Amino acid sequence: VQLQASGGGLVQPGGSLRLSCAASGVIYSIGSMAWHRQAPGKQRELVATFSRGGRTNYADSVKGRFTISRDNAKNTVSLEMKNLKPEDTAVYYCNADLRRTLWESVVNYWGQGTLVTVSS
Repeated sequence: VQLQASGGGLVQPGGSLRLSCAASGVIYSIGSMAWHRQAPGKQRELVATFSRGGRTNYADSVKGRFTISRDNAKNTVSLEMKNLKPEDTAVYYCNADLRRTLWESVVNYWGQGTLVTVSS
């Protein structure tokens, strides 16, 4: 199983970016999917989650600016980021609670990270 994140880049303050993450491989089911980020010199933090049941949660710092979505048919999760600020600069990671087969336990998988830089 692999989680492949994409969509990062350089954007000016106030700009927008859309991150995407696709899970591939042998997949029976996916539970919660989420985005985390790690800024230079800081600990990784949770940005947003999307449960299989449709419930979303956001870090206070991104509420009203970021929107998480998922496509269960395509095993993807996306993060729409608007009104970006320099403090949003970080490597963004997707992760998912995933079961490969009916007989295996749920395992948490991580993508490789995509860099978002917000700077003028």
